Amino acid sequence: MTIEVNEFRERVAKYAALADPARLRIVDLLTLGDFSPKELQAELGMPSNLLSHHLRALEVAGLATRHRSEADKRRSYVGLAAGALQGLVPGAGHGARRVLFVCTRNSARSQLAAALWRQVSEIPSISAGTHPADRIAAGAIEVARRHGVELAEVPPRRLDQVAEEGDFMVTVCDNAHEELVGLGNAHWSVPDPLRLSTENAFEDAFMDISHRVSDLAPRLLAA
Repeated sequence: MTIEVNEFRERVAKYAALADPARLRIVDLLTLGDFSPKELQAELGMPSNLLSHHLRALEVAGLATRHRSEADKRRSYVGLAAGALQGLVPGAGHGARRVLFVCTRNSARSQLAAALWRQVSEIPSISAGTHPADRIAAGAIEVARRHGVELAEVPPRRLDQVAEEGDFMVTVCDNAHEELVGLGNAHWSVPDPLRLSTENAFEDAFMDISHRVSDLAPRLLAA
């Protein structure tokens, strides 16, 4: 009974937070990916102090989280908390001919994202890097194999070699996102598993991307 009461209170807190139009708009944006406060300001045309107030309310309600950028430590990203929108996910609202996942080296996160996307959506997917590596990381190959996910049999490719008009571009790397300012449609601030190169690091990245892919897929329509 206590669990049910707590769950009910959590739902009430979420609905109360979402009753504000500005906070609802912020959450709609976060269903696409992670945003820095500055990016949210630009999207919403809102002063920083008011945005800070709304972000605190969303964090208290268990709807949003924030963490530091791996690229520029002075920068932070706001994202949806895990399971934040169970029963509240917005409907489809974006059209795409293809989903293009981008990270710096196209050796792990973007490759995994494209492979996971192919399992849940009929919209084609592809991946690329801003500064591609020579080969796909062994850790990415191993974690994909453990989960029965088939990676594309192609080496890392440069973004300008594969990008096409009509792509819905998702950056899955803070470095790539901050290098491609204003060019992507969504950003997922996924920690780089190659920094640690451990099985757990690749497992965490895989699960993070898997959840995000599952959340985004219902929101995109084939264009």
